[in-house]
Amino acid sequence: MHTNLGSAVSRRQFLKFVSAGAATAALAACAAPAAAPQASGGAQSAPAAAATEIAFWDMVWGPPEYIDAAKKLVDEFNKQSTKLKVTYQSTDWSGWPQVFTTAIGSGSAPEVSTGGGYQAVQFYSQGAILPMDDMVTDLKNSGKLDDFLPGTVERLAFDGHTVALPWAIDIRIPYYRKDLFEKAGVKEPTNWEELRAATKATTSGEQYGIGFAAAATGGFAFQQMTPFLYGNGGGFFAADGKLDVLNERNVEAYSLIADLVKAGVVHPGSVGFAGDDERKAFGAGNIAFVVDTPGLEKRFADLGEKVALASPMSGPHGDKGTVSWVNNIMAYKGSKHPDQAGEFMNWWSANQAVLWTEGHCAQLPTRKSIADNAYFQNDPYAKKIIAEWVQLGQSVGAKGPAMIPVLNDVEGDGVLGTLSQDILQGMNATAALQKAEERLKTIVK
Repeated sequence: MHTNLGSAVSRRQFLKFVSAGAATAALAACAAPAAAPQASGGAQSAPAAAATEIAFWDMVWGPPEYIDAAKKLVDEFNKQSTKLKVTYQSTDWSGWPQVFTTAIGSGSAPEVSTGGGYQAVQFYSQGAILPMDDMVTDLKNSGKLDDFLPGTVERLAFDGHTVALPWAIDIRIPYYRKDLFEKAGVKEPTNWEELRAATKATTSGEQYGIGFAAAATGGFAFQQMTPFLYGNGGGFFAADGKLDVLNERNVEAYSLIADLVKAGVVHPGSVGFAGDDERKAFGAGNIAFVVDTPGLEKRFADLGEKVALASPMSGPHGDKGTVSWVNNIMAYKGSKHPDQAGEFMNWWSANQAVLWTEGHCAQLPTRKSIADNAYFQNDPYAKKIIAEWVQLGQSVGAKGPAMIPVLNDVEGDGVLGTLSQDILQGMNATAALQKAEERLKTIVK
């Protein structure tokens, strides 16, 4: 499974397993620490008090070296702590909804875990996650809360409580083939009209101006359309959390994409493309403009500076935006050691730079002190995303409450993916949104 939490498949699986309670995987309980041996001969000394042991389950957030770096970081914590020992478990994305649902249901959940953008609020609403209010207050009083990038802590608020700490960001940003743009005599688009002109100029023969990846549920294509949707002040919710699907800004955004389809500048394979199919077409020069995940340029090292990261373009009303997920680190309510869980979370959050510098984490950091590290500042792509795009990221609940449990259902159902497929297959924007609205009404009640 895709290690990036932007994966529509992982979000849909999460909904299936959590909503239906279809957990099937059993988890072994952590073994209790062995009793300390007694000294031999003469008077026996009292056994040393065993360190409190807590379990930390960490998702696979990058290549194999990520796991090595995370284990190394836990080992470093254990060396520094005499009264607390953390056991590390790397948890694969394959089947992860069953793993956590089963663990919570059986009382064998870890004290701490990392997870996707809505994992904490989903389980918090079920009474399984501890609020982080006291920790946030302590961070604020110590001045350390200012180290988090603006909006990241606030994003994880629900029902008057902070339900998790932010630790990493997943986001969608646009890239273009600089060589194809230069050959066509056009510059990077700064607004929609320039995008229309650029995609037309870079469409010729087997080469198309823009492409999407809408295979299967089409969820990734929806994510690829969000720089236009949120970049036009759109969104599916009103400020009060009620549905607002057919608002003018949404119609404008999806009409833009429908117009590009009608103009013949969208790669015809888009409806059937999986993400890697589209990326291959982009690398081969068959697509000039795509929206993807951070690090796309690393897939095409041989192309060098021919792959350029675009700056945010303005919608017709001057808006800019895209979709992002603030991924969680959370503490579980069933823990016998909530204070120790908080102690470890606090330490991990402040010392996790190695997850990027050595582990090559696929996400972006939420702490300014880590974002300022040379690892990011010397990478022109990452530096630009952090400087220009991160602040524009919005959740799928944009315009309404950023963190509500129903967002798992909205993303997991596939309705937004179907919306993108309908648009790519030539449906009128208003008709496609009306169809989506009817389905969303059954989800958001």
